[in-house]
Amino acid sequence: MGINNFAKLPVLTTNVTDVSAIDNKYQFEKRISIVTFLGKDIDKVKGELFNLNQKIYKPFYGFKDFQMIVFVPNDAKEAAEKLFKEIGQFTPMVKWNFIYASDAEIKIIYESFKVNQSLDVNLHTSKAFIIDKELNLRGRNDDDDVAEGLLYGYNMQSVGELNDKMKDDVKVVLAEYRLALKKNNADREI
Repeated sequence: MGINNFAKLPVLTTNVTDVSAIDNKYQFEKRISIVTFLGKDIDKVKGELFNLNQKIYKPFYGFKDFQMIVFVPNDAKEAAEKLFKEIGQFTPMVKWNFIYASDAEIKIIYESFKVNQSLDVNLHTSKAFIIDKELNLRGRNDDDDVAEGLLYGYNMQSVGELNDKMKDDVKVVLAEYRLALKKNNADREI
């Protein structure tokens, strides 16, 4: 019998604040979440979500526990709803979740990620983050393209980074859970 050995995607931050603290209809726990912070100037950054939709959402939305969480300040709700409809013209939006929250709530969630970059004045970052089922932020600790090798989030402005790094890393996280599920099912006695 062969044993599958593959590198797991490193945990960079543990115990991030769950989205359920803001909206109890959603949760990070027991899901693989791609998380973004859209900010207040939706028109300026909407291309980032179109890139994320094409390179990450479309290949993975069929996985049962996969979801997209987009944090939007309350005062940008109308523009975000318009963007949701625009993306929906090309994509089934079943796993996209726009979370409308106060500035303070968005900051609390983001600060729990403990990343090396702040949100801008509009509460936006061009980074997309992977949060696993145990409320851990996953990323790379040996990336040659960033300071100290720590890649907390993936640049949504870069189709190359989404395609070459994030897509691979989401595959690794999904494979980890599939492997664990197979192992747990194989260990059960009938």
